[in-house]
Amino acid sequence: MLFLSSASSFMLACILQVAAAPHAAPPAIRRADVSVVTQMSSIQLADLAPYTEFARAAYCSPTIVTGWQCGQACEAVPGFEVSLTGGDDNNIQYYYVGYWPTENTVVVAHEGTDPTQLLSDLTDADIPMEPLDPTLFPGVNSSVEVHSGFANEHALTASIILKEVESLISQYNANSVTLVGHSLGGALAELDCVFMALNLPSSIAIKGVTYGTPRVGNPAWAALFDSLISDFQRINNMKDIIPIVPGRFMGFSHVQGEVHIVSDGYAVECPGNDDATDALCTIRSVPDILVGNILNHLGPYQGIYIGTIFCT
Repeated sequence: MLFLSSASSFMLACILQVAAAPHAAPPAIRRADVSVVTQMSSIQLADLAPYTEFARAAYCSPTIVTGWQCGQACEAVPGFEVSLTGGDDNNIQYYYVGYWPTENTVVVAHEGTDPTQLLSDLTDADIPMEPLDPTLFPGVNSSVEVHSGFANEHALTASIILKEVESLISQYNANSVTLVGHSLGGALAELDCVFMALNLPSSIAIKGVTYGTPRVGNPAWAALFDSLISDFQRINNMKDIIPIVPGRFMGFSHVQGEVHIVSDGYAVECPGNDDATDALCTIRSVPDILVGNILNHLGPYQGIYIGTIFCT
């Protein structure tokens, strides 16, 4: 569960009033290769809103996500059909799977976790990495390693989620799968992207949109991910600290696809993995946790806050 001090909770409660108008479905446009820092247009930023709401809804109890009755987040993406929910918000993060008719895509979303606890866990000096489970990630070289905790959490739900995704693809003749998550949920969605790419027919397009995602694996993981997944955006908000942990000096590396929200209404796409040199990109604007702001982890992502207390 998301834990904040009473002062922080009060401050965040003051910004809970977020517009709940339904968001139009974005056009199916793949992210182009970004070789230089590129400012995003207002239309591009608006197109991210449904995915942000999907990530926000993942923090809501399965009892209200079932039937898509989770308040503002659900109302903002009308017509979405939930078919599977799970998790206990403790040993297993909440998750849900469903069909988005407007985009003819199957959506999988994972809940995140308390950012202060996640930061503590991800700055520990002894963070183990491990090769991917060959039964879940067939054919992947053992040099590809990811955070052990993320891998273990992903393995708890991977098979049941894949079975549901396959069922929905068959039922609706869907042509893509969209993976979404915030914080720890973003790390799980990143793993899901490769997992789905390796276990579904090549005709099924894979799209990922994550928010405040920590580094998931080593450079070999990043290289594998980038070779398989071209339609991916990992969105970092302002001075959020979580995207810069675990540290690169510990052998971790981000995948491509960074979108950095610099300020409200102003965001840029950044090139490369973890090697952008422009001051507008996270690796330069938040060089260490001392200059970051953990509250930026919760938002606003273009006016939308993500976390347990924002499930309204």
